[in-house]
Amino acid sequence: MTNQFTDQTTAEEVADVLSNNIRGKTVLITGATIGGIGCESARVICKNHPKLVILACRKQESVQEAMDKIKAEFPNAPLRGLILDLASLKSVRKAAKEVNSYREPIDVLINNAGIMAPPYFKTEDGFEGQFGVNHLGPFEFTNLIMGRILASNTGAPRIVNVSSSVHWLCPIRYDDPGFSDGKVYNNFHAYGQSKTANILFSKELSRRYKDQGLLAFSLHPGGVQTNLLRHFDIAQVLKDGVTDWKGNAFDLTAVKWKSLEAGSATHIVAAFDPTIVDQNGSYLEDAQVHNELARPDALDEENAIKLWNFSEQLLHGKVRGITKKRSMNWAKSSLNFSQPKMNPIVAFFSFKKKV
Repeated sequence: MTNQFTDQTTAEEVADVLSNNIRGKTVLITGATIGGIGCESARVICKNHPKLVILACRKQESVQEAMDKIKAEFPNAPLRGLILDLASLKSVRKAAKEVNSYREPIDVLINNAGIMAPPYFKTEDGFEGQFGVNHLGPFEFTNLIMGRILASNTGAPRIVNVSSSVHWLCPIRYDDPGFSDGKVYNNFHAYGQSKTANILFSKELSRRYKDQGLLAFSLHPGGVQTNLLRHFDIAQVLKDGVTDWKGNAFDLTAVKWKSLEAGSATHIVAAFDPTIVDQNGSYLEDAQVHNELARPDALDEENAIKLWNFSEQLLHGKVRGITKKRSMNWAKSSLNFSQPKMNPIVAFFSFKKKV
């Protein structure tokens, strides 16, 4: 089915094709704030008769606004709200406890919530903000509700982690994920690190739980003008340019923007398209599987295992099945990946041509 979709296909058009795959599913979407890709994805899903759509937002008023908007169009939409602040592990664990109390298993989890290139800050638990909110929070939440996901009676539950092609700007900084407490902070490199983590997280989920039928995908939605861009001046960024962690410049002059509707399309493909089942762990752009557009180390199985262990170490001080000392040595050990031959165009926008 994905062959018929393009970079300008809308989420609604994708959902019309995949309607039977959406019907009857319970879907949890984080970052479902009105005006964003998460809310638009939820709206489109609600049009296609899901069993339940759970809207997770940081604030109760954001949840209510999103529910009101969707209900205005679909009065009988089966909606439920969830408060989830990914900058607080206390909130993450409280939200997970609530989800684990639900009667309904989770058929699809879309980890959509995130922040992009803000000034340096730390989460409530002391992690660099973007790594904490964009990776560690979703990592913890997903693992805490894994029992409800694996209980899905579909036989093939899905987890979708929303990444970005800006992951090209920075790999995982295992020796210094917090940018020396902000002393060497670069807001776009920090964003790139967190988006690399999203791809690796999906890769390891697909390996770790493949025998239980779990499918996991990561994706770049494209360049969409939402509240995600609130922390910087787009025009100034285009003027000044962006460099990766090695100082290599990226060409930002050919920006390809998407509408909110088109920017949500890849979410629907990753969450419901049956034709990508045999490509578990893949990275998607423009409503298609495009592993060749991801940085090689972001899809490397050994690196995915390494990040998983590193994340557990940061969150819990230990890695399951590995002693604390050995886990830290493993987490900090260097991996030598070849420099990508591809010269990608930057990231938070989707503006390269497919060949």
